Amino acid sequence: MRRFVYIILLLPFVVWAQGNLEKGIQLFDQARYDDAKPYFTTVLKENPENARAMEYTGDIAAHKKEWDEAISCYQKLTVQYPKNAGYYYKYGGAMAMKAKSVSRFKAFGMIDPIEKAFLTAVRLDPKQVESRWALVIFYLELPGILGGSEKKAQRYSDELMVISPVDGYLSKGHIAEYFKRYPEAEKYFIKAVSIGQSKVTYQRLADLYKNKMKMPEKAKQTLDLYQKKKT
Repeated sequence: MRRFVYIILLLPFVVWAQGNLEKGIQLFDQARYDDAKPYFTTVLKENPENARAMEYTGDIAAHKKEWDEAISCYQKLTVQYPKNAGYYYKYGGAMAMKAKSVSRFKAFGMIDPIEKAFLTAVRLDPKQVESRWALVIFYLELPGILGGSEKKAQRYSDELMVISPVDGYLSKGHIAEYFKRYPEAEKYFIKAVSIGQSKVTYQRLADLYKNKMKMPEKAKQTLDLYQKKKT
């Protein structure tokens, strides 16, 4: 009987906390980040372990490029939920973005934890696309002396090919474009278009034509083709 009374007494608080969370999510979905944050802060004051409120707080910080706060939120989530690949992906991503905004010396010190976060996400979720994309870009942009290489990037591009052929072809096109092998990149992007038929695939091919291959008319034809397919 006493336990039942405690549950009844707690119900108003539970409903109130849930209301704040849902209101915050609603504002977040409208991109009203400054308005949304106080609701998540209120939830976390009452329950510091509320994962959804913590994640949204980190997401708001990431949208505002407040990387230290985003890193702190996502790191707490990886500790609280060490088997959640999504949290590790966001943690690694926030660290990677911060590394681009600090001195080269400080960025060098962040390489290992960034790599570890993405690799952990990949290990935890054999089908997660985002972390594999992150590793493709990470190993392409990382200097060879620090562990970057095309071979490593291709490894995760190959994994993407199995999980999502569209992402696989897009990632292989991205790698070829990075090394200025533009005809090869074109081939992969065309394959991505043929499979995906999405705005992203057409845009990627058009961007290659316009910005790298200096073929603006072909870029226009590519985008016009996408518009025709929409109608």
